[in-house]
Amino acid sequence: MEQGLEYAQMLEIPVSTVSVVKKRSLFSRRAKHSDELKDRVVESVNERLDGTTVASGATVVSEDEYVADEYNLNGYVETEDLTAPVKPKKKMGIAGKILIAETAAACLLAAGIFLTNVFVPNTAINTFMGGLTAVKAKEASYNEFKLTSVVSELSDADIAVTDDGVIHFTQKAAVYPVCDGEVASVTKNDSLYTVKIAHTSKFVSVITGLDTVYFAEGDSVKSNLPFAYSNGDNEVRVSMYDGDTLLNCYTLSGAVPVWNS
Repeated sequence: MEQGLEYAQMLEIPVSTVSVVKKRSLFSRRAKHSDELKDRVVESVNERLDGTTVASGATVVSEDEYVADEYNLNGYVETEDLTAPVKPKKKMGIAGKILIAETAAACLLAAGIFLTNVFVPNTAINTFMGGLTAVKAKEASYNEFKLTSVVSELSDADIAVTDDGVIHFTQKAAVYPVCDGEVASVTKNDSLYTVKIAHTSKFVSVITGLDTVYFAEGDSVKSNLPFAYSNGDNEVRVSMYDGDTLLNCYTLSGAVPVWNS
């Protein structure tokens, strides 16, 4: 308030009104009458201005009203200088507007792709993006598989192999696959079954002369479980292929076929 009065005094402008706010005391039990405070302020102002009279219509705010401004040590509020120039707000440039527009467009595109993936998974863009990210697993070669016996270890079947690589025997026995795979086909001819087992897309084994087959096409088979049975009346033959090529690059170690090194 003192700064405001000094500014008015320099300009030789009589003070006609003054607003005074009294800081509320934490230890005050009884509020003083606002007229007494007003009279004191008017008297103080007149003394400072050497006789310049302050209008009696000065406004006094009672101590019961809450004021959010900063208080000085005398308990009065320093008023804001309304004569200070107001700085104009900076306007956004063209570059800023373009950046905001590009950000909004990117967000809309991301939202559109997400919704498309959720509700329409078979669109052209999803197929294209899937093709870019999909990594095809490398398929194992036939010689990476560990081969097992086509009969049980307890069987007394006489297992042999021909020069062109066909395993064969003619005894009663449960028949096992040479390694894990999936039944690709089961066919029957003259009461005997032929089973084709796919170990990979290229590596397959074909077993003929079976009297009973326990699995159907599409079933998975394991090397430690029998998938068929021979009653010993017919020769059982096991051939292995890499694509259309009959494999003969192995020998028998007892009844177990082993790849040639």
